[in-house]
Amino acid sequence: MTRERIGWLVVLALAIALFTWIARHTYWADAKIPMPLKGEAATNPFYVVERFSRALGARAQWNRGLALPSTHGVVFISAWHWDLSEDRQRRIENWVESGGRLVVDWSLISGTDAFERWSGIKRQVRERPKRRGTLDLNPPELCYTLDEEGGPRNSYSICGMDSSTSLNTGRKIDWALRRPDSGMLAVRVRVGRGSVTMINGSPFTERGLFGADNALLFVAATQIRRGDEIHFFSESHHASLLELAWQLGWPVFGLVGTVLALTLWRSGARFGPLAAPTETARRSLAEQIRGTGQFALRIGSADALHAAAARALNETAALHIRAYEHLKGTERMSALANATGYEADSLAAALNYSGSRRSEHLRSSIELLEAARRRILIQNTRSRHGNRS
Repeated sequence: MTRERIGWLVVLALAIALFTWIARHTYWADAKIPMPLKGEAATNPFYVVERFSRALGARAQWNRGLALPSTHGVVFISAWHWDLSEDRQRRIENWVESGGRLVVDWSLISGTDAFERWSGIKRQVRERPKRRGTLDLNPPELCYTLDEEGGPRNSYSICGMDSSTSLNTGRKIDWALRRPDSGMLAVRVRVGRGSVTMINGSPFTERGLFGADNALLFVAATQIRRGDEIHFFSESHHASLLELAWQLGWPVFGLVGTVLALTLWRSGARFGPLAAPTETARRSLAEQIRGTGQFALRIGSADALHAAAARALNETAALHIRAYEHLKGTERMSALANATGYEADSLAAALNYSGSRRSEHLRSSIELLEAARRRILIQNTRSRHGNRS
């Protein structure tokens, strides 16, 4: 047997040994892998507890704003800034003191000790004993067995609790869950006519309700009963800016949209004129002359108007009365009287008017001068072309 064949046999033997070892130390088993959340369950952290509450006969809803139920209802708060707004903080406090049931988990955020002073519950860091010269690298347990105080059960197996801290209160305890080596991990105290329950963990959000006795803990913590109204509040999942703007300011958006639509409609192209065309009217020359004269009288230019009327009469008379320009005052007035048929004294008074420039006498004088001028023209027109009457 050559060395080459011996080498191949050794390799084959090693491969068979490896395959045999893998076959003996390998087994097939079914494992359940949770599918990714879809739909509302992917966006609503309280989707499971909402469905669970409704199955128990309660009315549950997740509120993005601060819409409190009646004082006989329940409010569950998670990932909430307690003292971010003094107004909403005061509203929740007044609601609890009037009889409401408030449940908060360890994700409650407070920049001050306002919640501790009001509720009397505070969280303390628990010191873990360590062996000298060693490091505590073991992660905390995922589930705990907790002893109940003030309830019908003796113990709960709860998942999602925090063992690095514990709860403490100086007030009378109505209900609590303790772990001998971790202190209180859930506690309820009275505040006014209502109650405040704090859970040192987040055992109810997302899929947490499915763990161990978490569902029983939810019932015990909220004291939920058929017909109760329970509201869930959280600031960990925010609506988009556009969604918030529509929720809080939809009347403004509606008004602005209406104004914009009307503006576009008003400035848009039309298929016809804005209104029917009005009939154009022209002023006659006589109306223009009368209007100009009335305007001159109204603004105090009567001297020029009277002088123009007198000059027009004299010029017309000079054209049609023989030697009119060489006649003296009385003779000239007699010639005008013969040519027009008006009295000589009236014509003289009208030509030499010196009274008030705003009186009715001035108007009458100007009218007389214009009438005399027209009569001279009419008489000479008839004599030239013959009488048509």
